[in-house]
Amino acid sequence: MSIFAVPEAPSRSELISHLVRTRIAGEVATPRENNLSHYRKLSNGDRHYWLGLELGDRWTDEQDVLAVMAERCGVVDDADHRAGQDTIDPELTVGALDRAAAELRKAAETRATVLFATGHPGALLDMHGAVARALDAAGCTVVRVPLGVFADEGVVVQFGGVAVYERGASLWHTHSPEPMARVLNALEGAGRKLPDLVVADHGWAGCAAQRGITTVGFADCNDPALFLGEAEDTLSVAVPLDDHVTDPRFYEPMTAYLLKAADLA
Repeated sequence: MSIFAVPEAPSRSELISHLVRTRIAGEVATPRENNLSHYRKLSNGDRHYWLGLELGDRWTDEQDVLAVMAERCGVVDDADHRAGQDTIDPELTVGALDRAAAELRKAAETRATVLFATGHPGALLDMHGAVARALDAAGCTVVRVPLGVFADEGVVVQFGGVAVYERGASLWHTHSPEPMARVLNALEGAGRKLPDLVVADHGWAGCAAQRGITTVGFADCNDPALFLGEAEDTLSVAVPLDDHVTDPRFYEPMTAYLLKAADLA
């Protein structure tokens, strides 16, 4: 099999077993203490944790944030659980993948313009790239980011149609919404239409959703903003998952499931 080939799609039950086994969902590596710290910082108005969304004063109670995360991500809903293991519900992950697939199917049917981006190039780059290739083959236009888009003392570059943040000749993990904001501004400045759909994570996704673009975002249990955006209908879909497990190849069965559900495989 070619290294670029997407493996055969698993069934729903097979995917759930795989997600739990690889800790993409189920008992994930992100500790409860880290989750609660991020929920608290978001509710205290730290915009780093807003991921480009404008949350105003609507989420100032940490317990309200926890309630949404329990409902949409599957973290433990007990407010007295302050330390140790936390969870992502694999059923919620697969349900969100099904909703994401519906957006991808719609994009393919309408030959939409789609922008892909990731703040996790060490983990999710191949996943985004596989979806980009599938939509390109289906007749969509994958956005080519203008040259010379600078943000946060670095530059936006693309690999396989996926925008990432580079600084010092290295690809960086970033939560910042600024790279996406600069990309969208550059597209408008060049007289090009904004994308019909964005598939991304972190601040790339939050910024695009805040600009009114239909957005599918992938988010970990310590990144509550995208789930709040989905709860407020700003973000179209937030897919809960551990966004940096030990081997990027662990995401391949999930990607295959997503593409099959979207009628792209």
